[in-house]
Amino acid sequence: MFSKEEAIKIKKDFWIAFASEYPRKWLLYNTKIKDVTFKFYVDNKKAQVILDIEPKDEEKRKVYYEKVESLKTILLEDYLEDVIFERNFYLETGKIISRVWVEKTGISINNKDTWPQIFEFFAEKMDAFESFFYENEDYIKDLEINT
Repeated sequence: MFSKEEAIKIKKDFWIAFASEYPRKWLLYNTKIKDVTFKFYVDNKKAQVILDIEPKDEEKRKVYYEKVESLKTILLEDYLEDVIFERNFYLETGKIISRVWVEKTGISINNKDTWPQIFEFFAEKMDAFESFFYENEDYIKDLEINT
């Protein structure tokens, strides 16, 4: 086990190393859709590249999720063959959001030997997710177009 300070340092070192290995600007919070964001996540068991859909307005969340879900075949066949969809994903806080993500297990942020695998996973999967998003952005953003 690591102390809280050691854990914080490991996380900081991890993100600095990732940024220096892949120095580019990722889409992340810049989707131009309020409360629809891309995220990187890593802990001591898994790494994930995530698309969170979490507008406070339940109807908007439903519509955005259904739009992405309606593109599932394209996402699976052309971009991310191992993507997971969850209409009602429960955060630890109890908040319900919609989440679409890919995951890599068997790695750990605490094991520097797995960092290259995590970095490669992050870069490859986020790049594919971003390409999918940019290709379908107008459709996803427009709430007037029904799914």
